[in-house]
Amino acid sequence: MRLQSAIFDMDGTLLDSMHIWNNLGPNLLRSMGIEPAPDLGDRLMLMTFRDGAALCKEEYHLSETVEEIMGLTKAKVHTFYETQVQAKPGVKKFLSLLKMEGVWMYVATNTDRDLVEAALKHTGLDGYFRGVMTCAEVGVGKKDSPEIYERCLRRLRSTKKDTVIFEDALHAIETAKKAGFRVCGVYDPSAEADQDAIRSLSDYYIRSFEEMFETETLD
Repeated sequence: MRLQSAIFDMDGTLLDSMHIWNNLGPNLLRSMGIEPAPDLGDRLMLMTFRDGAALCKEEYHLSETVEEIMGLTKAKVHTFYETQVQAKPGVKKFLSLLKMEGVWMYVATNTDRDLVEAALKHTGLDGYFRGVMTCAEVGVGKKDSPEIYERCLRRLRSTKKDTVIFEDALHAIETAKKAGFRVCGVYDPSAEADQDAIRSLSDYYIRSFEEMFETETLD
């Protein structure tokens, strides 16, 4: 895997954190006495925090404002990121190796910046990256546009042929590949049903970052 720069998704790629998101919206609605649609969690996973809150308000006719809905859910997530979230096995060692090799790195994530900063600080990963870009800041999600990757690439002062994107979500991998990026698919249990498609689309595929030390993957 030859690379001069790398772009990493955060949740499900760097961090073991997808479980906090999977039922966040549905559980909020259930706490209000509302039974959510079976596919709500999957739909919210593709959205920014604000867009997800707006969807819940509109589709379930909630009296709370979008800001109030965000507040009800965000406090729980922020506590998790500040005190509990863990990096995936092998992540810190792999990032250390890339940094030692002079590889510039960026985080491109659907998660809001304050949550990202809390998570990276708690896990000790904040010192490895040149910066963070969020879908909310870009104004469009990974399912609909590769813009977040393009902006990270410009800030890394690199090219697509010299860059690898690390992602766990099929929709993000599809977007990156269509835009001409090289992608390393990263296994996460939350996307178990998509693994065959992820493996076939990705230029590289790993079940764990610990695999990166079994062979000379950076040559």
